[in-house]
Amino acid sequence: MRNSGEPYITHPIAVAVQCTEWKLDAQALMAALLHDAIEDCGVTKTDLIERFGAPVAELVDGLTKLDKLQFHTREESQAESFRKMLLAMARDVRVILIKLADRTHNMRTLADMPRTKWSRISLETLEIYAPIAHRLGLNQTYRELQDLSFRYLRPWRYAVLSKAVTRARNRRRDLIQKVRREVEAAFADTGMTVRIAGREKSLYSIYKKMDEKHLSFAQVTDIYGLRVIVPGVTECYTALGVLHQMYKPVPGRFKDYIAIAKLNGYQSLHTTLVGPSGVNVEFQIRTEAMHVVAESGVAAHWLYKASDPNGQAASRLGAKWLQSLLDIQDETRDAAEFWDHVKVDLFPDAVYVFTPKSQIMALPRGATVVDFAYAIHSNVGDHTAAAKINGEQVPLRTELRNGDVVEIIIAPVSTPNPAWLGFVRTGRARSKIRHHLKSMAQAESQELGEKLLTQALRAEGMEKLPGSDPVYQVIWDKLLRFTGSRTKAELLTDIGLGKRIASIVAKRLTTLMSERGEKPDAVLMTRERYSAHENLSQGAVTLDGTESASVQYAQCCRPVPGDNIVGYLGRGEGLVVHLADCSVAKRLQHKDAERFIHVEWSDEPSRPFETGVIVTVSNGKGVLARVASALAATEADIVHVDMGDEAAQEATDLRFVIAVRDSAHLDAVIRTLNRTPSVLLASRIKPSA
Repeated sequence: MRNSGEPYITHPIAVAVQCTEWKLDAQALMAALLHDAIEDCGVTKTDLIERFGAPVAELVDGLTKLDKLQFHTREESQAESFRKMLLAMARDVRVILIKLADRTHNMRTLADMPRTKWSRISLETLEIYAPIAHRLGLNQTYRELQDLSFRYLRPWRYAVLSKAVTRARNRRRDLIQKVRREVEAAFADTGMTVRIAGREKSLYSIYKKMDEKHLSFAQVTDIYGLRVIVPGVTECYTALGVLHQMYKPVPGRFKDYIAIAKLNGYQSLHTTLVGPSGVNVEFQIRTEAMHVVAESGVAAHWLYKASDPNGQAASRLGAKWLQSLLDIQDETRDAAEFWDHVKVDLFPDAVYVFTPKSQIMALPRGATVVDFAYAIHSNVGDHTAAAKINGEQVPLRTELRNGDVVEIIIAPVSTPNPAWLGFVRTGRARSKIRHHLKSMAQAESQELGEKLLTQALRAEGMEKLPGSDPVYQVIWDKLLRFTGSRTKAELLTDIGLGKRIASIVAKRLTTLMSERGEKPDAVLMTRERYSAHENLSQGAVTLDGTESASVQYAQCCRPVPGDNIVGYLGRGEGLVVHLADCSVAKRLQHKDAERFIHVEWSDEPSRPFETGVIVTVSNGKGVLARVASALAATEADIVHVDMGDEAAQEATDLRFVIAVRDSAHLDAVIRTLNRTPSVLLASRIKPSA
């Protein structure tokens, strides 16, 4: 029995009935009747395959929640269930159609559920299922789910608004009837065959409009509208002309969704006209085919299967979005992160922009140039160097506006920047950037780990790491069991990230190699152990600026080539390079000295390095300009300047972050600054002890 006292079978039947309205095929109807069989009746997937065939079993399995697995939190289990359902839906969209039918019937009968569950189920419907229905163009279901959720989330507001709409409907009934008669007469005069239907705004959308725009009920004008359905596309525009001749259009309220369809395939002409008594009436003009797509969206694909064997237009509707779900899944292993990416993509507002070849692309509102680059192709996104909008160069964080022509300039050396995550809006871009940064960091950390382990092994008297050939495989297997790592690559990455200490791993590796009969070289051991402190050891890590993710230069002291430096293996953050006399490094050395390793500068650094300079100036006109031109004269780049928050005094401190080649270049910069008029003192910023 259900909570309402009805036999349980009424629920699967109601779900199947909804699916027949969408004209789904026999397999989908079988799955609709069986959708709770695995979850609630102990039937296995194998049973279903035997009785009803693999396709039906796949659909039912896609609809089954993951209650059997152990999760730490309700959110985690929910996220994993959604991920499973969305991926099943990306393979076969019928999964989500059955799920939406299931949810719609559950919402219609929610009154029979305990009140404690109302809020959670309604919120989930409003945040997840209604946007999915909208995204797939199922407008009728979208509106019904929103209204039902609103009814159980805010029962009092729902009741008040419902009464207000009924009162307004009675007041305006005559007016709408009058407009309808006039419109029908006008079309009859032109000899056009049209079908006119009333359209009422849903309660939830009225509430949302009042809430977001701070309007009273009386100020919401487009509660009522008329829908004009005509035979063909050309007649849509003719009908628009007829209406604009009859009533005055409201400026700025005309939208052509036929020329540029919405993301979910919706097409119509929208116009708001000033009707009798100065009341605004919204008209939607569309063809019969557009009407079916507007109400049923992706489900229209099945309606048209019979009449249009290719069914191209309808099947493309959700395909792009569904494909992007699979792309995001490839890059994301964590269910909650996957769910975040998908939620980002569910909000329905869109901007329409053009590629230089005039191809239209739809992106969520607030999308930036980087989102556009990833929408074209992940390779374009990964190598984005600059961008132009309407022929003018713009920063990569620029938000796109309707009608922009966007051109992406790529460079083979460009790679995704972690800062992009702060402004991209699409799930696809976010997951691609994260994936790239993770794999880059891993490759670099692995390389660093290998250097560190080789260095530690030499200090134990072994010349080099054992190879990957089968002879040494036993040694590696034993070492991996000792460290608990799954693979050699994972072990080296962990050493590079500072999660494991190279010297401890090297000691164990030496023992294992000795058991195989390889003896440590006493001369090598002595040389490595003692020279590591006095001279530069062969195994030292050499820095030239090309390392990006695995090596960080400490923000507290900002070392540059030529400085005495030390390397600290932070737990999980890779190698952090400090000045040898940096107070922060000294404190860390005091705490865990074994995490410090020997590092040295390469003879030819590949790029400028950033460091901090504090310049005390006597305040006056043009001081900043003088200091900036002195820096420019020494060929130092200004990366950042900070003048503090307090009001300007006689003497003010200017803090610069500048990029220099090495310590000699930095000394030259400071000498030049100290000779500049108005500068009282210039010095390098060092961390206070």
